[in-house]
Amino acid sequence: MNPLLSRLQPYPFERLRQLFAGITPNPAYRAISLGIGEPKHATPEFIKTALSASLDTGLTGYPPTAGEPALRAACAAWLKRRYSLTLDPATQILPVNGSREALFALAQTVVDPTKHGATVVFPNPFYQIYEGAAFLSGAEPYYAPSDPARNFAVDWDSVPAEVWARTQLLYVCSPGNPTGAVMPLDEWRKLFALSDEHGFVIASDECYSEIYFRDEPPLSGLEAAAQLGRSDFKRLIAFTSLSKRSNVPGLRSGFVAGDAALIKPFLLYRTYHGSAMSPVVQAASIVAWADEEHVIDNRRQYRDKFAQVTPLLSAVMDVALPDASFYLWAGVPAAWKGSDTDFARDLYAQYNVTVLPGSYLAREAGGRNPGLGRVRMALVAETAECLEAAQRIVQFIQSRG
Repeated sequence: MNPLLSRLQPYPFERLRQLFAGITPNPAYRAISLGIGEPKHATPEFIKTALSASLDTGLTGYPPTAGEPALRAACAAWLKRRYSLTLDPATQILPVNGSREALFALAQTVVDPTKHGATVVFPNPFYQIYEGAAFLSGAEPYYAPSDPARNFAVDWDSVPAEVWARTQLLYVCSPGNPTGAVMPLDEWRKLFALSDEHGFVIASDECYSEIYFRDEPPLSGLEAAAQLGRSDFKRLIAFTSLSKRSNVPGLRSGFVAGDAALIKPFLLYRTYHGSAMSPVVQAASIVAWADEEHVIDNRRQYRDKFAQVTPLLSAVMDVALPDASFYLWAGVPAAWKGSDTDFARDLYAQYNVTVLPGSYLAREAGGRNPGLGRVRMALVAETAECLEAAQRIVQFIQSRG
């Protein structure tokens, strides 16, 4: 058995199940979950139609790992519309089965565990795949803390020079999960300079890029690179997917784009790993990437929802509208003495609402867990259900005085 498997930590939702074990929630309330970030808005009908229409031809042959040229062209066309970037579909774009598996697989491709002190750096709190990918690649993780004073943006300056010197891979999540923070151009400039100095690869996780609340859409790592004269996207790969953008989490479809010198070995790894996308999924993905109207409507729904829910909760909690994403990153009121787990357990027991303790999304590093005392709320359900959950949370907090 691979000994590195023993380093993997329980997934946050497994820890949540353990936290709630033995609790019977108040039967006066129906269950509402704000715990899992799984999109619940309706899947557009035209995507379903494309999926079903391809069944006759899409199940009769093995798909190429590189994806069909039509899909890569659709991804390139979206990048052109969204960011005014021109990438070569054949060498700079690669379809993947959702960002999750690709984020994991990239570490297995680029990390050399034979080099002493091989390190993977990522934000803290973080998407758990980053840590698992680091462990199973044979590297050591380094947890870069978020800064509450800057809307929970990552404090990259706190990472010591000796850590950057042994770093082989950096995961960036912008917009962030769970904080919703978007990285500005100056921070990209700083990270590109560090990458040039030390030679590490930057993996830019951008799966929340189309759910935003400001007039200006979030900056992509690819866009930042182009603005800074890095038109070859050297040592940069960006990840995006359809799950949040198009409300198709079960489709498992996305793509990576960036440095052709990284895409080539990544394709080789994926060929042996068996990561080809089903032709049926490719057909649905092509039409999804080509349409923006459903994305605009989806964003409108989230904006309306957050506009109603956030003021209710901000009256009783430390919480504000994020830059982007569909999460609220809320501080636990003083009555719970900073215990995000007590807050989540009591809320579940008394009002049958599930939230995720922030400490489950982070690790203690430098003497503190930056998720401690906060909870993540995923506002993925319809507005009425999220409003009902928010009203219950307000009652719950007010009942504690």
